[in-house]
Amino acid sequence: MNNYETVFILNPVLSEDQTKETVKKIEDYLTSNNAKIVNKENWGLKKMAYPIQNKKSGFYNLIEFEAEGDLINSLEIQMKREERIMRFLTVSMDKHAIAYSEIRKAKIKETKNA
Repeated sequence: MNNYETVFILNPVLSEDQTKETVKKIEDYLTSNNAKIVNKENWGLKKMAYPIQNKKSGFYNLIEFEAEGDLINSLEIQMKREERIMRFLTVSMDKHAIAYSEIRKAKIKETKNA
């Protein structure tokens, strides 16, 4: 199993329900193709460095998952078909990125418990 991390930006004009529905659709696609979701984070509405589709902000989401095979190509095709997703990036995580991710998740957990 390989570890991957996908960050995608959703259109800022979407309602909260539409945003959750789109994220759920991506999660369902991953799990239906035998991927194991390790972590997911909603970073919220953020200003972008440059306009995309004449929008200056977007809803950022991160999903970390474990998968094998040719899932990434089909996932990226799914994301290109989804009108609500303005940009996405999927990267393969090496051992250092996985370790950093664990540290980041622990820090987030600490701040929520404090």
